[in-house]
Amino acid sequence: MAPIRVLTALDHARTQYYHFKAIIIAGMGLFTDSYDLFCIVPVMKIIGRVYYPPSTGDDGRPGVTPPAVVSAIVSIALLGAVFGNLLFGVLGDRVGRGRVYGSCLLLLVCSSVGSGFSICRTRGCALTSLCLFRFLLGVGVGGDYPLSATIMSEFANKRTRGAFIAAVFSMQGFGILASSGVTMVVAAAFDRFTGHPAPLDTPEAADIAWRVILMAGAVPAGLTFYWRMAMPETARFTALVQHDVLKATNDIGRVLTDLDLNGIDDDEDAAAIPRTPPWAPPASQYGLFSLAFLRRHGRDLLGCASAWFLLDIPYYSSTLFQSQIYRPWFPPASHQNVFREAYDVARFQAIIAVASTIPGYFAAVLLIDRAGRRRLQMAGFFLMAAFLFALAGPYDHYWRGNAKNAWYIVLYALTFFSANLGPNTTTFILPAELFPARLRSTCHGISAAAGKAGALVGTVGFLWASQAQDRGEVQAGYEPGIGMMNALIILGAICLIGLAVTYLFTPETMGRSLEENEGERGDQDLQDADGGMTMRLQELNLTPKSPASLVSSHVSTSPIHPHRFSV
Repeated sequence: MAPIRVLTALDHARTQYYHFKAIIIAGMGLFTDSYDLFCIVPVMKIIGRVYYPPSTGDDGRPGVTPPAVVSAIVSIALLGAVFGNLLFGVLGDRVGRGRVYGSCLLLLVCSSVGSGFSICRTRGCALTSLCLFRFLLGVGVGGDYPLSATIMSEFANKRTRGAFIAAVFSMQGFGILASSGVTMVVAAAFDRFTGHPAPLDTPEAADIAWRVILMAGAVPAGLTFYWRMAMPETARFTALVQHDVLKATNDIGRVLTDLDLNGIDDDEDAAAIPRTPPWAPPASQYGLFSLAFLRRHGRDLLGCASAWFLLDIPYYSSTLFQSQIYRPWFPPASHQNVFREAYDVARFQAIIAVASTIPGYFAAVLLIDRAGRRRLQMAGFFLMAAFLFALAGPYDHYWRGNAKNAWYIVLYALTFFSANLGPNTTTFILPAELFPARLRSTCHGISAAAGKAGALVGTVGFLWASQAQDRGEVQAGYEPGIGMMNALIILGAICLIGLAVTYLFTPETMGRSLEENEGERGDQDLQDADGGMTMRLQELNLTPKSPASLVSSHVSTSPIHPHRFSV
């Protein structure tokens, strides 16, 4: 009974200083994730000027990184993230969330620094080593997803759990803003230091500038390393997986000082027990690849993974479409030097972050525990589809020739706002709330890996597919594609599929404890086979016990020593 009392007390704990501290500590990995995702766009502009200088027949055009190289550098980090999602997801359940949390952040710091050094200055060597370190960076970023979400969900109380996890995820918005700010500062400083070089004159200092931008991402993550190592193991992992209730109580009592174990009465304790019928397999008897898991949690895992996969296709595609949008607003590359071009790209990213991305995250934090996860996810998918269709419908006939129209930017920004308000946040939250403690990190890692697979489709597939159908309008280095209008229509349709998947497979988890979410889903799945099981029990002259008798039985047979669990 003691484990239930500790966890119920945790669910009813008031919001304290440590909750906000945990948001900052847990959010630094996601901060680094978005920093490296968005800074790589201006970095590729600089690398193109440094390592791919224009030839004599380029008619005054500056060097450009070949699209195949851009795709490789972007996708290698996403492949690393898939591997990290799965690896650290499993380790979080096998070894413990806290024990691998620090090593994940250390990998982020070291690989960020390594990306900047990239060993040497010849093109082949520098780009190869950059790909290697970005793969390792992706592993660290991928590992941070299941660990951060699981840790925050297990520390939070059930009333504000969604807002706390959403706040952790919102650190991505500040990572975007930081990457833009650092890029702008570095580009402006190098531009002034080198004497404002001519548009086609790329000084050697540019090879240092992109390295400084990449290495700067390690600073905020490194600053929180000590506090991440000092975080105690979550009470749910210690109590439910390691079965050490005394340690769980003492650990949580050190960080949440206002935790009233004696204020939880027996009725609340009994209500917190998952109402699992006696014929259901005990938690320790079924694993991830068992039929019991498939019956109890297979629907939830399918819903989480498929929704995340479908979201990341249009979300990451829209990120790369920015070059199609900001190009008319700034001077052509042939009229700017390397630093000014990187500065303008970063400035546009900062504008989008401030105008739509960060407000979307804030709206999610405010609404997630009021409207619910399921409603927000459905609303977000619907709004994303609506805005993508609004961009797609008149694209060839109007938007392509009127890219400076303010409504074009507004509609584009609203797609990011809708994503962050809804599915981009909720897909991060739901896997941390639906699964049992011993499989929570693993299932979140599987869901996140599906999302990164969708990101690969969006960044690589749609980057090439969105090219114009007319070869004369195709960007240098690309092949003709299906055109921007058709690409936007397909992305909008994918959002509608995400809406349908959410409606069919996603349950609501708002306001319930993690144990209640797990128990109720298990009961619902087991009820489908209730008739056959009841007949089998009747043949054996047995009668299923009621939930009340199960609670009484559990209470009467569990050793209770109240004095052992005081904080």
